[in-house]
Amino acid sequence: EVTLVESGGGMVQPGGSLTLSCAASGFTFSTYVMRWVRQAYGKGPERVSITGIGGGSLYYADSVKGRFTASRDNDKNMLYLQMNSLKPEDTALYYCEAFRDTTYRGQGTQVTVSS
Repeated sequence: EVTLVESGGGMVQPGGSLTLSCAASGFTFSTYVMRWVRQAYGKGPERVSITGIGGGSLYYADSVKGRFTASRDNDKNMLYLQMNSLKPEDTALYYCEAFRDTTYRGQGTQVTVSS
């Protein structure tokens, strides 16, 4: 069974930091490109980052460049998103996706940035 389980979300004040984690199982993680996607309430999904199979960064949304860093550990089947200098507009449900010939998606973890 393929599973992607996100964790690390929560409520944080503007300017704060959070690190999200995505634990993958049930597929060959190291052969899948990984991405973080977020969806704010009432809005469509926004692609946040894309990380290549070797860990190289392929894409960051302009809205998060310089503040967010995605990484992966293929030995542990883990994907991470380090989020710094958080803003209220970063409030969203964040979920990870694995894609190659098919796409797998987790259930997401909520991030709320508010004072």
